[in-house]
Amino acid sequence: MTSADLLIDCRDVARTFGRGPNAVVAVHGSSCQVRAGDRLAVTGPSGSGKSTLLHLMAGLERPTSGVVSWPAAAGPYDIGLVFQGNSLIPSLDVAENTALPLVLAGTPEARARQAADAALALVDATGLADRLPEELSGGQGQRVAVARVLAQEPRVILADEPTGQLDHATGQHVLDALLAAADRIGAALVVTTHDPSVAARLTQRRPMHNGRLLAAEETS
Repeated sequence: MTSADLLIDCRDVARTFGRGPNAVVAVHGSSCQVRAGDRLAVTGPSGSGKSTLLHLMAGLERPTSGVVSWPAAAGPYDIGLVFQGNSLIPSLDVAENTALPLVLAGTPEARARQAADAALALVDATGLADRLPEELSGGQGQRVAVARVLAQEPRVILADEPTGQLDHATGQHVLDALLAAADRIGAALVVTTHDPSVAARLTQRRPMHNGRLLAAEETS
């Protein structure tokens, strides 16, 4: 691969919350790269620093030390983030929720709705377009949250424990949709998870322990 394939470059990044004796180091000096086509699982228990690392990759948090850059992207705007909960707006239906980030970014409403419809189709959620979030199951809501990210056609999808609040079977269906959709739009995918069965579905694994990102594990 060439340097043009490098989408996220984290170099010795650390993140500390608070100051003085109450300071908490969520991420110690950690380095990783995300390249086009990557399928990376960041594994570890709750509190190991996975979510904070993902937020650093997305540009939602600034590192206390170290550098995060997006060499082959326009910056963090080429990155889509799927949160642990679906975070849908209760008063908007599924199609409106999916289109909302595009509308807020200035995309004409009709074009945003077309992109939302296409993204919902990618995760097999077309039939949910007119429903409100309260009418969705947990798995349906998470698939819609994935569609909302896909509608933006990001170059990288960062998914923070996307199956963590779901039962095993539902979680696997959401992961199926996420992997298939990432393949369809050609996006790299990074998933944080404490579930070995989720991590096993991705070709690269980086464990985290006490805020430290450990060496890569790769599978064929």
